Amino acid sequence: MSAGHRSGCPINLSLEVIGDKWSLLIIRDIIFGGRRHFRELLKSEEGISSNILADRLKTLVEAGLLTRSDDPSHRQKTIYSLTEMAITLVPVLAQLGAWGRRHLPVSEELSIRARILEEGGPPLWNRFMDELRQEHLGVPAPAGPAPGRPSVRAELQAAYEETVHRQRTARGGNEGTPRASGGTAMPGG
Repeated sequence: MSAGHRSGCPINLSLEVIGDKWSLLIIRDIIFGGRRHFRELLKSEEGISSNILADRLKTLVEAGLLTRSDDPSHRQKTIYSLTEMAITLVPVLAQLGAWGRRHLPVSEELSIRARILEEGGPPLWNRFMDELRQEHLGVPAPAGPAPGRPSVRAELQAAYEETVHRQRTARGGNEGTPRASGGTAMPGG
């Protein structure tokens, strides 16, 4: 056991890295919302403050879950990318969303993605992780079915938007469009 860790328990060690609320929500927003810049991540539905966001991003980079680099499209922006270690959290987040959907008072629109991820199981999670590897690590996509198929993130977003539309229609009115953030909150979270 290295210095600074409470124990060598894998659950304890995992919680030391990703156990605070904000770290997992930042990873959630990068994975499910495609957010890669500080200002995009600042728009978390949970209302993260800029100083906490800066601190957690630094911690996640130091822990090896994210990398940061200059954004080639804008000199003054930093782009955050997932590492393989963070990408492999997809099944954990899917299971966490499924647990929350079963046991907590989640909203239908924010839990639809958890349901799809739970129903899709490991094959869907693996497809999503392959897409994230391509997006964040530049790993070529494995040969897969249906080249014109939408990405997992696009499928999840479409399900969210359909649920919001259905709810709005059921209420008999047009109460606006889904938030610009796309409701990226992890279902059940």
